[in-house]
Amino acid sequence: MKDFLKVGISGVRGVIGETFTPQLATSFARAFGVFVGRGGVVVGRDTRPSGDMIERAVVAGLQSVGCQPLLAGIVPTPTVGILVRDLAARGGITITASHNPAPWNALKFMGRDGLFLDRTRAEELLDIYHQGRFDLVNEEGLPVTEIISDPTGTHFKRVIDYVDSAAIRQRRFRVAVDACNGVGAVHTRRFLEQLGCVVTMCHDLPTGIFEREAEPLPENLGALSALVSAQHCDVGFAQDPDGDRLAVTDEHGLPIGEDLTVALAVQAVLDRHARGPVAIHLSTSRAVQDVAEKRGAEVTRTRIGEVNVVQAMLALNSPVGGEGNGGVIVPAVLPGRDSYIAMALVLELLAKENQTLSQLRQGIPRYVVLKEKIRVRPEQVPEILRLLRRRHEHDKINLLDGVFVEFDGAWVHVRPSNTEPVIRMSAEAPTREAAALLLQETRAALSPVLGN
Repeated sequence: MKDFLKVGISGVRGVIGETFTPQLATSFARAFGVFVGRGGVVVGRDTRPSGDMIERAVVAGLQSVGCQPLLAGIVPTPTVGILVRDLAARGGITITASHNPAPWNALKFMGRDGLFLDRTRAEELLDIYHQGRFDLVNEEGLPVTEIISDPTGTHFKRVIDYVDSAAIRQRRFRVAVDACNGVGAVHTRRFLEQLGCVVTMCHDLPTGIFEREAEPLPENLGALSALVSAQHCDVGFAQDPDGDRLAVTDEHGLPIGEDLTVALAVQAVLDRHARGPVAIHLSTSRAVQDVAEKRGAEVTRTRIGEVNVVQAMLALNSPVGGEGNGGVIVPAVLPGRDSYIAMALVLELLAKENQTLSQLRQGIPRYVVLKEKIRVRPEQVPEILRLLRRRHEHDKINLLDGVFVEFDGAWVHVRPSNTEPVIRMSAEAPTREAAALLLQETRAALSPVLGN
């Protein structure tokens, strides 16, 4: 890990004190300032202990090239996108390593449209960074930092206005939340109380010191499950550290899986808000596709990466979509992943359908998605993908992002990670045994490259 720095479409990320340093953050902020041009740049961060240090470095970099830092403080990542648009800023920088462990941090860059940079624009930014030629302003030209007051106000209002908030408030739902000691620890109780919910929380100190693994996977939600049961809650919500992904438990505290967060959101939007096509990425569960197709919606699958899904949605005029990691996207609110619209849509479903979460779950076809990641050296990745292409040359194969192989009622997907020095393997099948077998066979097929 010590020599690892990940630079790509998802920004730049690494381990604090090893590869990710204040000097690096300042240089990238300078490059971004040159890239977007002089003007305001929104800066938001999560609660990681390194966040304050990196924020100061980013501010210095932006000011040095004549950009005015507009500081949102500790806010959900989707809030930064909304602020960029509302303030007509030149762009935005979020300081968060999202699902990576606490020692990591990262910079993620947004254009003036409030969207993360696509591959082409990310490469342009990287070229500016590598050239290292920045026109620095003198003392008279240094812009003054501005603090944004009530940074989440517009964001939360858009979400609450989108759903039938009156129906939600009438039900006075009991909601448990695991905020992972991230941005949700600052903002989620207030948001849910605006929807009339009675809220109880765990991991709700904004320290950035994670008491569970950062990803809201079922195996990491034991505390939330216990809280739901103990407090007799209607639903449990688990957020990731920067508040753009959501996992859900039913009223018994049983996690339903991140993919089904997206499936429930698709059901809610298509049934009550807008009809249209749905976009999801390759590794998203077939359950989401089934829910959409049942409602007459065409489904498009994209490369992994939020910006790829968003671009497809905007091109298709899609009212809802997302990523199988619990990233719900509703462009009418924000063209980006947002755990807050996801929570509101789940609550709206519970209110309007007058069913429990476990009953709603029964209405969605059952599949099992299993995921693994294997640490690899960068030079191993092309050989791994070539091996899999040869192995599956007679199967139904999609090479849009890594190698995606579709079987009758099942699939397996292998791709290099955008955020870690690993390859990610995902498999879906109607049963856990079948999905596990797909992963086992794929892992065995890679042994000539990876060893035993």
